[in-house]
Amino acid sequence: MAQNARLDKEYIMHAPQRGEALVCLTAYTTPVAKALDPHCDLLLVGDSLGMVVYGMDNPLGVSLEMMINHGKAVMRGVKHAFVVVDMPYGSYETDADLAVKNARRVMDETGCDAIKIEGGAEMLDIYQALADASIPTLAHIGLKPQSVEKEGGYKIKGKSDDEGLSLLTDAQLIEKTGVIAIVIEGTIESVARRIVDGVSVPTIGIGASAACAGQILVSDDMLGLFTDHVPKFVKQYAQLAQNIDEAAAAYAREVRARDFPADAHIYKRAS
Repeated sequence: MAQNARLDKEYIMHAPQRGEALVCLTAYTTPVAKALDPHCDLLLVGDSLGMVVYGMDNPLGVSLEMMINHGKAVMRGVKHAFVVVDMPYGSYETDADLAVKNARRVMDETGCDAIKIEGGAEMLDIYQALADASIPTLAHIGLKPQSVEKEGGYKIKGKSDDEGLSLLTDAQLIEKTGVIAIVIEGTIESVARRIVDGVSVPTIGIGASAACAGQILVSDDMLGLFTDHVPKFVKQYAQLAQNIDEAAAAYAREVRARDFPADAHIYKRAS
């Protein structure tokens, strides 16, 4: 598809048939969306913004309004990528009607292309309600950040045969509801590979398997901007936190030495 055309649901869903890897990253702001857009097939406005933007310990404090505002910001910077917005904790998982209502609000107010929710077979009624309402939805299985308190931390999934089989069953049941893709996070590689082979919709891995149809990382992790904790599955392609530190230190030195602003940075009356 042409680089200046917005990618659509069909493009994302047919990735496995094309044999092309989907390039996915998170984005939360207009400038970052503009920078990532030419290189990505999919941009996720993730509830990870709770940690990387707002300094929260986990995503449980992220509100629907926060997701909508950041979704709007990302959409202003996108000309190419397919944009997905996370449904935050408490906005969908307890009631199918509420899930549809809130998902429609996110779609309508942001103009995004799809939403994403977390959960396996226990969420089938929610997935089905969203599909019946014609709301394009991505599923998220494996390590589920919104379940961090319930599960006592971020725990890798698929370590036992039973857990691996349960994840595969979840993915196959979810696929039947009509989701457009499945995110697999923090899952033993062999289990993630079985899921890839066991479903026909695209799988997007984060700490899963290179066999997935696509890969996603939190952009702040990938850019070396969020350094409080770097998961094993993250590769840092830049060290922006260090660059910012160096730039701020240089600025501070020049201001204190009264070397900035120089004549080049000052407005003068024309002679």
